[in-house]
Amino acid sequence: MAKTVLITGCSSGIGRATARAFRGEDWIVYATARDADDVSDLADLGCETAALDVTDPGAVESVVDRIVTEEGRIDCLVNNAGYGQFGPVEDLPTDALHRQFDVNVYGPHRTVRAVLPHMRERGDGRIVNVSSVASRIVTPGMGAYSGSKAALEALTDALRNEVEAYGIEAVLVQPGPVETEFGERAEDQFAALERSGAYESLYRIFEDRQLLGGQLPVAVSPAAVAETILEAGVTPDPDPRYPVGTVAELALKTRLLPDGVRDAGFRLLSRIA
Repeated sequence: MAKTVLITGCSSGIGRATARAFRGEDWIVYATARDADDVSDLADLGCETAALDVTDPGAVESVVDRIVTEEGRIDCLVNNAGYGQFGPVEDLPTDALHRQFDVNVYGPHRTVRAVLPHMRERGDGRIVNVSSVASRIVTPGMGAYSGSKAALEALTDALRNEVEAYGIEAVLVQPGPVETEFGERAEDQFAALERSGAYESLYRIFEDRQLLGGQLPVAVSPAAVAETILEAGVTPDPDPRYPVGTVAELALKTRLLPDGVRDAGFRLLSRIA
């Protein structure tokens, strides 16, 4: 019997590539996005599509109920939907911080709570939460985004041990820089802030990155992240974490450095900018 996966945030980038990857392995794929029109072309690949705003509890319940009714099972949930809210902590309005957590943390929490009863009833299931290496290495201007991803990782670490007895696994995928439009959307969020005037060197760093096209030469492709998500979703005995890309692997190792050393690096970058 074909297995079923629910994937959030499939309108572009990692989510879209993940839908393709699972469909290529003959999974029944429910590809979702806030606007169903953004994923309508995935139906041509054989995916089922649906509108799903992860900040809407009713929408989450509706999509999960639809899948259970149509397929009788949800074998894997991929929580990919998310965005980046950049900006200095002082310049960031509280409502923007709330919105960041609503999508990146509360959204996955809603979908997890919706699918777990069905997985637990079957005694089988896999939850793959897409985080970021930014959860472990926090840089100036990324406090909101990094905080949301760190919270997602903490929830996943707890969940992994809570559901193990029911035959369910919870896994984290931690990409480094990715070749998507994510950075451009984050820069739009950054540009909308009302600047206090105290952090202009930090804004210049982000503006310089925008001049470079918003991409880093070491960024990995969405397809590479999708292949890792697929591995995390199908391998019989998954690892707790899957870093994606050389930058992710190296960045995680820098956590072993004293905080003062990392802070000195940020100060140097600020002076250069």
